[in-house]
Amino acid sequence: MRILIVGAGAIGGYFGARLLEAGRDVTFLVRERRAARLREGGLKVRTPQGDLTFDDPPIVLAKDIGAPFDLVVLSCKAYDLQGAMDSFAPAVGPDTAILPLLNGMAHLDALDARFDPDNVLGGQCSIAATLNRDGDIVQMSNLHAMVFGDRKGGRPARIDAIAAQLGNARFDLTVSENVLQSMWDKWVFLATLATGTCLMRAPIRDILASPGGADVLQRLFGECLNIAAQNGYALSDAAVARGRSFFTDSESLMTASMLRDLESGAPIEADHIVGDLIARERAPLDGASLLKVAYAHLKAYEARRAREAQA
Repeated sequence: MRILIVGAGAIGGYFGARLLEAGRDVTFLVRERRAARLREGGLKVRTPQGDLTFDDPPIVLAKDIGAPFDLVVLSCKAYDLQGAMDSFAPAVGPDTAILPLLNGMAHLDALDARFDPDNVLGGQCSIAATLNRDGDIVQMSNLHAMVFGDRKGGRPARIDAIAAQLGNARFDLTVSENVLQSMWDKWVFLATLATGTCLMRAPIRDILASPGGADVLQRLFGECLNIAAQNGYALSDAAVARGRSFFTDSESLMTASMLRDLESGAPIEADHIVGDLIARERAPLDGASLLKVAYAHLKAYEARRAREAQA
């Protein structure tokens, strides 16, 4: 199976490197700048389990794609989605499966409008990884999980064929027969983490140490849970319990990647992760919405960033 990984950044680069290590037929679709760096220094991944180095990783530019791939794995940020679709479109044939690992749900509509919806899978990943100044991928914890499945549910033969390629590659793989629920579970958790840590500009531990901080996290979590339930994707009791435990861990130094992006002056996924969630609210809770306050905070950051870029 020919696998195209769109991008060789923190997410695509990590999972692609693991697949390369496992002997899979993987090619990275990259832009010229990233291609030059990979040609010069190779693909390097720093992990708690040991480092990976590929001196000459298989890469391709969009203009050089000559034939369809069997599987396209998409891990870009939401604000790069349109450009990413343009770049990998030549790699998509009538039977090409597209596996997006973006957070939230809005990207599914965009992919369905551009490609055959029957070939767009559901998926999500959980990993703390970043690029360092040298362009190396750094995995910051032992967490490295991927979940995927057919959006219609069940487990058709195509899903098992893909799982055979993605499995046994030294990361945790789960095939979900209800992948949309899995995606909503992740969205609720991530939206809570992103809005909480960005609004308070602090990790979980410091938020909990502040007066009223625990209430802020639980109110945000409750609002996100409510929206999921309104859309027919109520989280299970076990998933809610895990979330409650996570957001009350007084030793946790966890922050969302959105906070790291915000603090470095980078673009953020405010609309995709938070705005779209709010837009799906069907019956607002009584009282003031902390989720909407956090969204206003994120949009104010984006407005200031845009203004300063024009100055």
